[in-house]
Amino acid sequence: MKKIIFAVLCLCSAQGLFAQELYVYTEPASNMPAKSIGVRLTNEGMFSPDFRSRTIGEVMLGFNKNLMFHAQGFLSDMDGNYRLEGGSFYAKYRFLSLDDAHSHFRAAAYGRISTSKRPTFTEDINLEGDNSGWQGGLIFTQLLHKLALSATLGYSQAFDRPSKQVAGMPAPDQMLNYSLSSGYLLLPVVYKNYKQPNFNLYLEVLGKTNPANGHSYVDLAPAVQLILNSQTRIDLGYRFQAAGNLDNRYLKNMYMARVEFNFFNVLK
Repeated sequence: MKKIIFAVLCLCSAQGLFAQELYVYTEPASNMPAKSIGVRLTNEGMFSPDFRSRTIGEVMLGFNKNLMFHAQGFLSDMDGNYRLEGGSFYAKYRFLSLDDAHSHFRAAAYGRISTSKRPTFTEDINLEGDNSGWQGGLIFTQLLHKLALSATLGYSQAFDRPSKQVAGMPAPDQMLNYSLSSGYLLLPVVYKNYKQPNFNLYLEVLGKTNPANGHSYVDLAPAVQLILNSQTRIDLGYRFQAAGNLDNRYLKNMYMARVEFNFFNVLK
């Protein structure tokens, strides 16, 4: 029993020390602790031209220190009545870890497969509610004391669904995805124990390019995050387009609110 309690405390302390890697809009190369379970509830939405929102329920499993899985379900009123849109399965494998006293470097590969009932009317691809398809890529994350930087490079391919395509509108096919994320641990100023609240500031740059025609966009996404007792996480963020020429796109000028609960050392 003492060994189990000690392991939990170590995991919680690590979660607190590396809190600034828990990005709001992207995943880091680091994984959640082994044999742990996380539960998330996310709401995102837009206010113009009419208010529309999506709710995402998510369960995360830390299989071991290098491998984790996510399962998501999507509900929204993007097309009128609130309904179940579809789901997604995500996996991430960390293949490189370089550790130092107050810094570390991580590299990971990820993959996602998704399904959605939504009609398609844009070349943009969003596999968290709007499109059916698959995605794969690489993540590189560097922690430097209270600052964490992360870059993601990926490729998305939409499944061909003629029955869902809106006539006369662009059809989704493929996208190159890229992001650059920064997170700074603002509080606590001096870390004493895992029960201290953590307050993090984030700025993420999120972009996509259609390799077939060069259409692209870049969003800026500032966010704040509060972590309580190293187990409860609260995120608030807003993304807006900084540049781009991709019409009728998803995820434009949207807020995000999320709560997450983590349970450590529960898997056998």
